[in-house]
Amino acid sequence: MFNNVFFEIGVVITLATVLGGAARLFHQPLIIAYIATGLLIGPLGIIGVKSPETLNFLSELGIAFLLFLVGIELSLKELRTVGKIALATGLGQIVFTSLVGFIISLLLGFAALEALYVSIALTFSSTIIVVKLLNEKGDLNSLYGRITIGFLLVQDFVAILALIILSGFTPGKEVVWWDFPLILFKGLLLFFLVLILSKKIIPSVFNRISKSLELLFLASIAWCFVFASVSLFIGFSLEIGAFLAGLALATSQQHWQIAAKIKPLRDFFIVIFFIVLGSQMILANFSSLWFPALILSIFVLIGNPLIVLLIMRYMGFRKRTSFLASVTVAQISEFSLIVIALGQKIGHVSNEVVGMVTAIGILTITVSSYMVLYANNLYRIFLPLLKHFERKDFQENYSNLAGGEDLKEHVVLVGCHRMGYDLLRMFRKEKLLVAVVDFNPEVVRKLSAEGVICLFGDISDPEIVEKLNLPSAKMIISTIPNLEENLRLIFEARLKNSRAPIITTALDDETALENYRSGADYVIIPHFLGGQHLAHLITQHLDRDLRLKDLKEDHLQELHARKEYFQ
Repeated sequence: MFNNVFFEIGVVITLATVLGGAARLFHQPLIIAYIATGLLIGPLGIIGVKSPETLNFLSELGIAFLLFLVGIELSLKELRTVGKIALATGLGQIVFTSLVGFIISLLLGFAALEALYVSIALTFSSTIIVVKLLNEKGDLNSLYGRITIGFLLVQDFVAILALIILSGFTPGKEVVWWDFPLILFKGLLLFFLVLILSKKIIPSVFNRISKSLELLFLASIAWCFVFASVSLFIGFSLEIGAFLAGLALATSQQHWQIAAKIKPLRDFFIVIFFIVLGSQMILANFSSLWFPALILSIFVLIGNPLIVLLIMRYMGFRKRTSFLASVTVAQISEFSLIVIALGQKIGHVSNEVVGMVTAIGILTITVSSYMVLYANNLYRIFLPLLKHFERKDFQENYSNLAGGEDLKEHVVLVGCHRMGYDLLRMFRKEKLLVAVVDFNPEVVRKLSAEGVICLFGDISDPEIVEKLNLPSAKMIISTIPNLEENLRLIFEARLKNSRAPIITTALDDETALENYRSGADYVIIPHFLGGQHLAHLITQHLDRDLRLKDLKEDHLQELHARKEYFQ
């Protein structure tokens, strides 16, 4: 229909923009709109594209830049910080999902190699989508949100390892067992090369050119392309070379600046990748695969959450925390689509299987988005069935509080890591009875050992609220800037006829007004109070030297003390 490549790309991007706007109206991730754009220009043929090879090349750039950025932002230290809970949940879910998915795929008639690829694709959940949805809900820093981000990070590490292994296979060559040790050796060789470059050469080179942001951006792109070419020469894919190139820059002082510059490129080219993926779906031969696609989608939507529920039950979490975390894995990831596309490129899976996995992606991402957004409603619906997913000796019971009847004339303090730390010290100094609610197990353990009344969990959990005996509270303070949780706390306190002053926290003026409208007696706005405090300090010293050195020393001592306390 169009002969000009530039005009064709313009039409495709415009269509993706329009469909993206429609997706946002229905609270759907934009990836759905991009794949739908591909369907319109590919199998449906509504818009004909004369230069598919150009789009294919741009899509390869998208994957390369995506993995390059993943490498830059990836830190092996992060894996150590996710904690035993996230590590066990993440690895356990990967093992069980891949095993059950492989068995289901075999029963559906797929060959062993294709079943392996499908099972791997079903394993990974989308960090990008889940983080965005949790952020929209304001649950990113909740207990289940922190656990979810932890095991999604574990999944991302495993996904990268899977891509490194798969990229070592030669396209068109039959898979034999001795290929794996050779791929492992080449992978270790390439990783060792990256390790040497990241410690000896890369930092000094990029330090010299970092004074010019334009030159820094150009050098990082050049480094990505050069190392990707080296990776291809050794026998790995361009995409994995791009990832390792990014990993070499992860330790540089400029990695945040480079990442900020690369993100717009990544965002544009990755759109093209999903469009091309949608355009390559073969609907003509898809009739025989719709049933497997439906069965595997049901497994992802129901089976994946069930697996996480069982793992978290075994680890001793409350049914509410387990349920809210489990619904976040009810979709496949962008890494799943990359893995299956790489399998097609190598020749291990057919175009039809790629189309089937893409269809699973569309269905599961669409449905799971609503599952995550309305998880609290779903929890109330399935509550009678969830009694089997909570042990009596659940781990979340770090509490040293027997019941609400033990609390009278007490202060309820929600969140004790930042602002709450100073408040707790003041309350203890005044010899007031304080009940702390926090979702950080280390903080709760430490406070419990010091004799502070503690509850481990979220204030939005009805069972936590019930134990706090709000009608007898002297004061209720929430240092958590989560609107939904604060509104819930205000509602529960007023519902139980608590006349205690309620102080909540908000990060912006509009959220603060919403807290006031709901019944808060005072709302803490950190930047507002910070500005007032700084103005007070400056006013005190207007007529004499501003003793910032003394203030700095006091501040540093306080910061070090807090850091040591919460480690």
